[in-house]
Amino acid sequence: MQRIHFDTEHSMFRESFRTFLKKEVLPHQDAWEEAGVVSREAWLKAGEMGFLLPWADEEYGGAGLKDFRYEQIMAEELAYINEAGFMLPLHSALCGPYIAEYGNAEQKARLLPGIIRGELILAVAMTEPSAGSDLAGMRTTAVDKGDHYELNGSKVFISNGLLADVVIVAAKTDPANKHAMGLFLVERGMPGFARGAPLKKLGMKSQDTAELFFNNVKVPKANLLGDAKGGFFYLMNMLAQERLTNACGAVAGAEAALQTTIDYVTERKAFDRPISHFQNTRFKLAEMRTQVDVAQVFVDRCVMDHNQKKLTPEVAAEAKLFTTELLGKVVDEGVQLHGGWGYMWEYPICKMYANARIQRIFAGTSEIMKEIISRGMKL
Repeated sequence: MQRIHFDTEHSMFRESFRTFLKKEVLPHQDAWEEAGVVSREAWLKAGEMGFLLPWADEEYGGAGLKDFRYEQIMAEELAYINEAGFMLPLHSALCGPYIAEYGNAEQKARLLPGIIRGELILAVAMTEPSAGSDLAGMRTTAVDKGDHYELNGSKVFISNGLLADVVIVAAKTDPANKHAMGLFLVERGMPGFARGAPLKKLGMKSQDTAELFFNNVKVPKANLLGDAKGGFFYLMNMLAQERLTNACGAVAGAEAALQTTIDYVTERKAFDRPISHFQNTRFKLAEMRTQVDVAQVFVDRCVMDHNQKKLTPEVAAEAKLFTTELLGKVVDEGVQLHGGWGYMWEYPICKMYANARIQRIFAGTSEIMKEIISRGMKL
């Protein structure tokens, strides 16, 4: 189905980013998967090419492209090649905006140039071993000590956990108020800040996901983002964009899984004819084709609404819920239509299946999305 919300400059940007991926990412995917981490060189190359925080102001080294379609393009192209380790959308569309939106002039001048160049890799730390989607239940604390905050606690499932040079850490700042929390910029090398071993996951093998530990970490007052008690609001305010980013990647991942399955069933034969000639195969593919097209139109509309600051948290939750559930269905059907070969790691659909499963969990589970949507319905 033809998409109509991209202009000529977006197509040029897509081609440039696609060329970058072919040169700097595709040749290294197997090595990164084996190492469990993406090379820092890839981040530096992305920064050199202007693909990190393209929306940032030119005074910091950005391109000033304040149009979410550019972030959408990058999320899509990464999904099309099934690159789950190079978390560029996390860096650019999720973490960077916290500093741009809530950072002061000194923080922006000090950090944004290095972030844009790929010299400083970002992560955000919200989830804890005992508190996932329930942010109000977190136990990490930051105590005001006069000229600094003393940070104690731990976080888990942190993407870019090993590579990150700056981690945006959410911590409770008032024991009497469960929603009072601050966002703190914890930098590599701060005494008391430690990282666990890479977590062994079902998929996303090249993503350096880790547990983080904070033991009496002295965080300077200059590293507090915004108000010390406003972090909960800041996190809620950014979740719509995070979930839209997830939706962009999920529907693109479903498209990629559908295409690789079509390629396989067209070539593979059973009973002396291509698998694609069987009615069950054709009906399954027709159903998926329809659902992916419908999802893409919805996501594209959400992107345009977001550009106009009209995307509501409820609609963003709808996009995240529908596309990630659809992705799960498409990769599962894809494995089934591949037969035994679909279970082999050497086949793209197998990796797609493994990488897709987390999509229904991170950035808020499907169940949390349903809660958000139903609340918006006044139920």
